[in-house]
Amino acid sequence: MALSDAKVRAAKPKDKRYKLTDEKSMFLLVAPNGSKYWQLKYRYDGKEKVYQIGTYPDIGLADARKARDEARSLIAKGVDPMAQKRAAKRSKAEAASNSFRLIALEWMEKRGKHSATGDARLLRILEKDLFPTIGDTAITEIGPPEILRALRKIESRGALETAKKARQAAGQIFRYAVATGRADRDPSADIRDALKKTETKHYAAITDPKQVGPLMAAIHAYQGTPSVMAAIRLAP
Repeated sequence: MALSDAKVRAAKPKDKRYKLTDEKSMFLLVAPNGSKYWQLKYRYDGKEKVYQIGTYPDIGLADARKARDEARSLIAKGVDPMAQKRAAKRSKAEAASNSFRLIALEWMEKRGKHSATGDARLLRILEKDLFPTIGDTAITEIGPPEILRALRKIESRGALETAKKARQAAGQIFRYAVATGRADRDPSADIRDALKKTETKHYAAITDPKQVGPLMAAIHAYQGTPSVMAAIRLAP
């Protein structure tokens, strides 16, 4: 006899586990601790097996029957639903271990520290602008459209220079993934011309000799990174 929602809800635990049978070889296993498990008994390759559909009430009767029918459809096609479920779990675990987020953080660690300000800015771009969109996606599943979608969100708030830096960072991460055998190519290169162009601003040159002295004093008083200080002092 087919089960009903009321009968499933009313099933009480006993000293030993017992089954409540539904249609098409599916049943509800009730454990002594009160847990309830949807299971499907089937035969595959000449062996009797039990497929774990899920627990009640996380999965209701209607959804359990739907999962049962999907499993039976696989069996009819010669596919073992239990083996496919295990393969899906492995695939999900592999995707998590090769996510853009994990590879990006690994890349940051391997590249070493640069300037404190630059490293903080880079991490902020990753956490605020890239991770929310593509962070948990397997890096092999990310293509130009996925990267562009993340960058469009940055552009939408008018941060065009940040979008450019985010694309550059993504490119470095993808190239690191290629070098370590976890990606085939860098898709960020394909969207270089799809980004909005930043407007270049030109500033007037100092032509008044009286202003040269204060400028030189400001240059020598500047306390920044050694590379920037050297560039300023070498600039014509």
